[in-house]
Amino acid sequence: MTDKNTATGYLNFRFLSKNTIIIAVKILISAGILYYLINFVEYNQIILALSEANITIIGVVILLGIVNIFLQYSKWRLTCDEVLEVNDKFKVFRSLFYGFSAGIITPLRIGEYFGRGIEFRDKSLVQVTVATLIDKFFPLLMVASLGSVSSLLFIYSYYDVSIYLVLSLFILIFTFFYLLILMLLSNKFWDSILFSKLNSSSKLKPFLDNLRIFESLDRAYFYKMLLISFLFYSCFLIQYALLVSAFSNHYDFIHYLWAGNLIMFVKTIIPPISFGELGIREGASVYFLSQMGETASVGFNASILLFITNLLIPALIGVGMFLRKNDK
Repeated sequence: MTDKNTATGYLNFRFLSKNTIIIAVKILISAGILYYLINFVEYNQIILALSEANITIIGVVILLGIVNIFLQYSKWRLTCDEVLEVNDKFKVFRSLFYGFSAGIITPLRIGEYFGRGIEFRDKSLVQVTVATLIDKFFPLLMVASLGSVSSLLFIYSYYDVSIYLVLSLFILIFTFFYLLILMLLSNKFWDSILFSKLNSSSKLKPFLDNLRIFESLDRAYFYKMLLISFLFYSCFLIQYALLVSAFSNHYDFIHYLWAGNLIMFVKTIIPPISFGELGIREGASVYFLSQMGETASVGFNASILLFITNLLIPALIGVGMFLRKNDK
C-alpha cells in the first residue's frame, strides 16, 4: 500500500513539475515577445496613448466584457443541457469559470477541458471533453469562416493580388463551410464508410462513440448555438473596435472591426505558444492596425486591455471561486 501511494505521489509530482515547466516557458515566451513589441512600438508612445485614452469608451468595453461572459455562459449552459443533461445553472456557471482559469495557463488551452470537468464529478472526462469541443466548435466556425474571408479582402486591398484569384478562393471557402454544415446535419455522414472505418479502431472508438452526439443534436440547438456564437464573436469585435477608438480618438469603426476579425483568425491558426496568447495577439494587432493607418501603440494597448478584460479577469475570478470551494 505504501509503495502504491509512493508511486502515485511520484506520478503526481512529475505531472505537476511538467505543468510548472510548461507554464514557466509560456510566461517567458510571452515576456520575450512583449518586451520586443514594447521596444518596437516605443514605451513612451504606449504611455502617451494610455494617458490620452477615452475613459468612457473603455468603461463601455468593460461592461461589454460582462455581456461577453454571459454569452459564453448561455452557450455552455445550452450545451450542458443538450449533451451532458445538466441543467443546474450554478454548476454550469462555476464550470465555465474553472475552465477560464485552467485554460489560460495550459498549451492549446487544453486545461479548459479538464477545468470544466471539475464541477461534473458524475460525468466522465471524455463526456465533458466532447461537450466542450461541441461548445467551442461554433465560435471556431465563426472565426474560421469570417476570418478567412476577411483575410482575402485584406490581401486584395493591401497587396497586388488578382481579383480572379480572390474570387476563386472565396467560392472555395464558401463551398467548404457550406458543405461542412450540411455534413454535420446529415445522418449519412455518420453512417459513411469513412466514419465506419475510423470507428473500427479500438483507440478511436470510445471517443468517436461520444462524438456521435452530433448526430443526435436537433437543428434547433444547432441554430441557437450559431446565433449565440455569432453574438459572442460580434461582442468581441465590437470591444476591440471600441478600444482602438478609445486609444486613437479616431472612429473608423469598420476598419477596426475588420482588424479585429483578422487578429482572431491569426491567433486561431498560430499555435498558442505563449501565456494566454500574449504577444501573438498584440503583434497581430500592431501589424494590421499599422497597415490601416493607426499607430502601433494604439494596436498594442487595445489588444492588452482586451486580454485583461476578457481573459485575465475571468481567469482570476475562476481561481478565487476554486479556492473558496476547496476551503469549505
